[in-house]
Amino acid sequence: MINFDERMKKLSSVNGYLGSAVLNYSGETLYIDEENTGTDIGYASAIFNDSFRSINEASLDIGFSDVASFETKTKDGHVFLMRSASANVDDNLSKIDIFCIFRDDGNIALAKMIIEKSSKVISEELAKI
Repeated sequence: MINFDERMKKLSSVNGYLGSAVLNYSGETLYIDEENTGTDIGYASAIFNDSFRSINEASLDIGFSDVASFETKTKDGHVFLMRSASANVDDNLSKIDIFCIFRDDGNIALAKMIIEKSSKVISEELAKI
């Protein structure tokens, strides 16, 4: 069993962090942290994931590769979704998406670095299941 609380601990300590979710390849929620958001992260991440898939399809249609991240910046904050690289390129079951919400003054660069590392570890753990 994957300890998502442990895997997401560093991300939740980044300045400006409000909440996050981990989604599997099919968009199902594996983990949610919505304590500080006052919103339904599960619903928001599902909408974002749907948009992410549409943008990914458009990227492939024009001959580009899969989209790695999708970010929305507003005057209030940042909302983004980042796709992990699976442990095995052909294994969709180990691919995950991490959805995050940060205040506008948050340390987004650090958050993205942590997400890349955490998502890789989670993907590797999923590949072993």
